[in-house]
Amino acid sequence: MKLYKIALVTLLVVFLLIGCSQNAPLGTKKNPIKMYFVPSMEAGKIVTSGREIAEYLHEKTGYFFKVAVPTSYASVIEAIGTKETDIAWLATFAYILANEKFGAEVALTTVRNGLEKYKGQFVALAESGIEDLNDIEGKVIAYTDAASASGYIYPSAILSKKGIKPARSLFAGGHPQAILSVYQGTADVGCTFWSPPDENGDIRDARRAVIDTYPDIVDKIKIVGYTEWIPNDTVTFRKGFPEDMRIKIVDALLDFASTEEGHQILLDLLDIDNFVRADDSDYDVVRETLQALATDASQFIK
Repeated sequence: MKLYKIALVTLLVVFLLIGCSQNAPLGTKKNPIKMYFVPSMEAGKIVTSGREIAEYLHEKTGYFFKVAVPTSYASVIEAIGTKETDIAWLATFAYILANEKFGAEVALTTVRNGLEKYKGQFVALAESGIEDLNDIEGKVIAYTDAASASGYIYPSAILSKKGIKPARSLFAGGHPQAILSVYQGTADVGCTFWSPPDENGDIRDARRAVIDTYPDIVDKIKIVGYTEWIPNDTVTFRKGFPEDMRIKIVDALLDFASTEEGHQILLDLLDIDNFVRADDSDYDVVRETLQALATDASQFIK
């Protein structure tokens, strides 16, 4: 009986704490603004950079933030629909789906190397004999995630349109992972994002994320094809997020990108140079691509 009473009291305390958290104003320590990132690279690295961004936002706005990296793009999308997260750094196609399913609202588009758009790339081992997209026929292909525009949607659409059929496909879980799938021989071809080299000729595509660990990656992995241009990824807010809070956070992120330290953190995090304010209509070109394929966003998640 004594143990039963202790367990009952413990449960009551837990429920009270949960209730207090839910009733506390958004942005307070008991109810922080939840900011999720997609697992585009190693989760620990994203969390570290994300917390540095959160600390800056806290200093600028006074709000408290909680940073997390769920296991998949789809998990982040669902979280924004259930209000498990308030802000999501969503890849392009993931934003399209979050907007379609849950009314999520884009606030910022990322800028890389001065560009607000990018392409997808097909990569293979330099000595593989794969020279162009036609050589992908009958090969094993590594995509990143089902909700990635450059890592799955656009490249799979191109192959389908051309009638090129890989022998097998797999989802590696992120852009660096897709590169390493090719490097380590798990796949013949990988699909990731591409941005042009910088003014010094240094690469800015997905191979850059693993170049410190695999310095021969540029020599071993070559590009064999590209997709069409795609609008860059986003900083997105859930539907119903308070407008006054959103304005303060967006302004703080723009300020963060303009600082030397913030600029470097964004480069390390997602190879981002800056942000520009964005509107949902900026992403209509992706919807038009889907319409041309006679499908919609939800079909790719299936």
